Amino acid sequence: MKSIIELDGSTLTRQQIEGIVKGRSTVALSAESVERVRLSRERIEKRLAEGQTIYGVNTGFGKLSNIKIEEEDIELLQLNLLRSDATGVGEPFPTDVVRAMMVLRANALARGFSGIRLETVQLLLAFINKGIHPIVPSQGSVGASGDLAPLSHLALVLVGEGKAEFNGEIVSGSKALQQAGLTPVRLQAKEGLALVNGTQAMTGIGVLTVNEAERIGLAADMAASLTLESLKGITSAFDPALLAVRPHPELELVGGRIRKWLDGSKRVTKQGEIRMQDAYSLRCIPQVHGASWQSFFYAEDRVQTEMNATTDNPIVLENGDVLSGGHFHGQPIALAMDFLKVGVCEWANISERRTERMVNPQLNEGLPPFLATNPGIECGLMIAQYTAASIVSENKVLAHPSSVDSIPTSGNQEDHVSMGTTSARQVRQIVHNAARVIAIEMICASQAIHLDKAEEQLSPTTRKYLEKVREFCPPLLADQPIGDEIEALAKYLLTSDVLLNEYM
Repeated sequence: MKSIIELDGSTLTRQQIEGIVKGRSTVALSAESVERVRLSRERIEKRLAEGQTIYGVNTGFGKLSNIKIEEEDIELLQLNLLRSDATGVGEPFPTDVVRAMMVLRANALARGFSGIRLETVQLLLAFINKGIHPIVPSQGSVGASGDLAPLSHLALVLVGEGKAEFNGEIVSGSKALQQAGLTPVRLQAKEGLALVNGTQAMTGIGVLTVNEAERIGLAADMAASLTLESLKGITSAFDPALLAVRPHPELELVGGRIRKWLDGSKRVTKQGEIRMQDAYSLRCIPQVHGASWQSFFYAEDRVQTEMNATTDNPIVLENGDVLSGGHFHGQPIALAMDFLKVGVCEWANISERRTERMVNPQLNEGLPPFLATNPGIECGLMIAQYTAASIVSENKVLAHPSSVDSIPTSGNQEDHVSMGTTSARQVRQIVHNAARVIAIEMICASQAIHLDKAEEQLSPTTRKYLEKVREFCPPLLADQPIGDEIEALAKYLLTSDVLLNEYM
């Protein structure tokens, strides 16, 4: 039976969003949110009845904000906003991003600062629960005023326009509503703006990416542990007393995790037993991985805050004031996504260097060249390292910070924008690329351990995880294509909670 998650605008977690996105949970408004939404709508209607001029309610938008809109045109103004702003292009966002966007927009509206009607929010919740997924192009947002283009494509389906995927078929918005037994909403004052002015595209991608990045960070730590065993790495570099003299908590977190995972291993060595020092890609795992975890924790914190924030404009305050501000500006998420881009890149960069050490006969401690069963007639995993090198090079281009760019819009009224949705799209691609690089390292470590007949010398923890890796790519007995195996293992790393639940 599916659980029900009540949206209250304050307590939503990234784990709950994942459950909703994957269909494990349904959504409803909390009783408190129902009342807040109702009161917020009353405040808007009261101000209109008093003849007040309110931005985006009875005025134009952006540079057109000084144009007063007559009462009889207010509904058309809101509909025209959706139609004019739905100018996105490019490949549609995947379904998980669209579902995350809808959940986050509903949660923001549940806070009761947007002046929207309850029935409009309830229709959005029905989309989530019934599986109506608007087709939302992925390009077109500059990240302020919010994600206007993506959210407009989403909101159009609420009024029976646009396109949506329903029951595996792409249909018109009106047909999707009809097939689901729902009635399109007729937008009233403020409602169009309340639906599209926010950061839910960049934050939706961001929360899904943070969830995936956590799994990839743990996978990077596990891959490093397997590589240390395959190369008889020196664990003295992870001594807790040594790490404590440079007291970055994430550094000590990684060091402690690897010590725990390698406990009982007969493959790893101490300083001076075989050699005095390992190369940086082995010796500096706590420092490099730990720094990447710093970027993860920062991004996680910013996303958690934004998930439960109001990013609308204007804001309907509890005292009845309706004030314009800049809460739609995506800079907090843009900077967090750019920071995470760099951190995840480094998990992949150092992973590729460890892969190189395993396949390179000059560096791999006597293992067969390129981990081939019959070197010379076979190339082994030579080209797997090429693939990893190609991917990390691509990541370095994607890691350029999008948030440092700004192109003015709306006749220079919106003269600084965040480009946060571009940052979010890029970081998710980087995370998926990193999963492939780390999968390659795990496959190489598996092959090295197989060729050295070292399975029984592994720690209990790494031996158990190696069995999981080999479910996707068994030891290679001869040259064969392994692209599908890399992809399958990478997908597992992105979606599995095994490391989080069973090994922590």
